Amino acid sequence: MTTRQLHPDSPWLLALLAALVALGPLSIDVYLPAMPMMTAALDTDIQHMHLTLSSYLTGFALFHLACGPLADRFGRKPILIGGTLLFIAASIACSLSKTVEELVFFRFVQGIGACVGPTLARTVARDVFGPVRAARALSLIAMMMALAPAIAPAMGGFMMLWLPWPSIFIFLAVYGIAMIMLIHIFLGESLPRRQSLHPLSILANYATLLRSPLFLVATFSSGFVYAGFLAYLASSSFVYIDMLGVPMEYFGFTLITSVIGYMVGSGLSARFSRKYTSGQLMLAGAALAAGAAFAIWIGASLLPNSIAVMLLPMIFYSVGIGFMLPNAMALALSQFPYIAGTASALFGFVQMSLSAFATAIVGRYLVDSPAPMLDFMLAISGLALLLSVVLFRVRTHPKP
Repeated sequence: MTTRQLHPDSPWLLALLAALVALGPLSIDVYLPAMPMMTAALDTDIQHMHLTLSSYLTGFALFHLACGPLADRFGRKPILIGGTLLFIAASIACSLSKTVEELVFFRFVQGIGACVGPTLARTVARDVFGPVRAARALSLIAMMMALAPAIAPAMGGFMMLWLPWPSIFIFLAVYGIAMIMLIHIFLGESLPRRQSLHPLSILANYATLLRSPLFLVATFSSGFVYAGFLAYLASSSFVYIDMLGVPMEYFGFTLITSVIGYMVGSGLSARFSRKYTSGQLMLAGAALAAGAAFAIWIGASLLPNSIAVMLLPMIFYSVGIGFMLPNAMALALSQFPYIAGTASALFGFVQMSLSAFATAIVGRYLVDSPAPMLDFMLAISGLALLLSVVLFRVRTHPKP
């Protein structure tokens, strides 16, 4: 098979990186409409079905710690291909699962494989575009990537009208195969300098990152906002379908408001990146997310049976995410060009660990009311806003 590597200025390179980043959220979003059906088919309950999502996020989070150092040693491309092959195998195994326990395990393995796409696509963006252009490139990638969660829930809902639930995972396996072909043909190697895989060297790199206040604040503030969003996504099918009575085939449309908000936020972030700093854009995003979470919490308290009181504020929460994520990633990686893979990996590990915790804790208490989800979103977005204020003050008024 011949190769034809894409030029850094080609919009198709951004499109390919967006498709790789989409591998992670696509494995969540296309599966959401099937969760109530799978609960019945596997003879389980909401709490155990939430574990199939938490286990995916746990595998996704944990492999970050190995994915980054491996990519900094052997290159981005071979790790991308190897991880995607594992994702394909695990997706097929998920489709063959007969019990919820089997599904929980194979979702964990699937999360390990899915980790390489988002982690290393962002790393390649940092390699190719550098610290200054990376924020804009990551914003554009996020805007294009948002097409996947816009389409996936609706597609999953319609698939469930005609096909059994394992078809969701067959579709994911086919997507993985397509990604491997595109990586092989069009993606060049971007590793600037090989790093050691000696355990002490890896630990030293992680220690360097953990000593950076900028890295920690950017990582945790964006991770908190993203965890709140994942808590909402993980609960959405039960809240909208089971509690609020939305037909399954229309469930996907309830998430379109979030996707639109994310695309708008990412697009505005790319445009404003030339005028405002990443710290300023992060603060704006955190304020939007916290304000939206408060609006949902108040609205649902006053009108508990209203769909609109959740859908409309989620637009602004998602705009906030669109502002925060690319700018947080650009800030977190800006000081570490030679260990960008390790930095991206630790960033993703924190983000996905918080998300796994969020889905597990909300799933444990979500029974017949969305209140646990709403309380968690309000609390964690408030923490994100507090950290973003700290980051903004430190960047604006550095110590002499």
